[in-house]
Amino acid sequence: MTTAREDDADEPGQAGRADRESARAGESTTSYALLGLLAFDAETESAGMTGYELKQRADKTLRFYWVSPAMSQVYSELAKLAELGHVDVTAKPRGWRVTRYYRITAEGHRALEAWLADRPPEFPILKHSVALRLMMGQLAGDDAMRRMLETYASDLETRRGELAAVRESLGDDDSHRFAAMVADWGLAYYDAERAIVTGLAERLD
Repeated sequence: MTTAREDDADEPGQAGRADRESARAGESTTSYALLGLLAFDAETESAGMTGYELKQRADKTLRFYWVSPAMSQVYSELAKLAELGHVDVTAKPRGWRVTRYYRITAEGHRALEAWLADRPPEFPILKHSVALRLMMGQLAGDDAMRRMLETYASDLETRRGELAAVRESLGDDDSHRFAAMVADWGLAYYDAERAIVTGLAERLD
């Protein structure tokens, strides 16, 4: 739920360091995130996904709590994963085009499970552009800061609605319970964040 740039591979903060440390072992944090999306359900594991489909899934899920990689990064990460033997690539002709489908391999599963079990997560660093601007609010004045906070509160409500739709799509299927837990966490985060921001705006009345 922290704010981060789209291309985390070049991030100079802690997320960027985590990616660089993982890359020395062959894969970035984003690579593991994509492997996780490829292992999300039995249908995906069996049929695989195109790079475009994987990007669409990342946009609908990862963006709420990590980063959704750019299309170019999706393909570069998939190329690395294929080279490592962590995904299989199947080319299927479609008219004059060739569509490539990516499936996680048994070796990819083992790598993903080892990453989850053996590499502790980095403590998240809050990168909050609204908080940064509020810290310097004396330069803009109360009215400008109040408008900024009110706009942010409205944006939080919109983003919460988007995540609520994701949570509803997960349902109560036991196979999706961990994804549902993260979605519930996100909804609680947006509720708490909106309450905090609304309170701060009221202090500027």
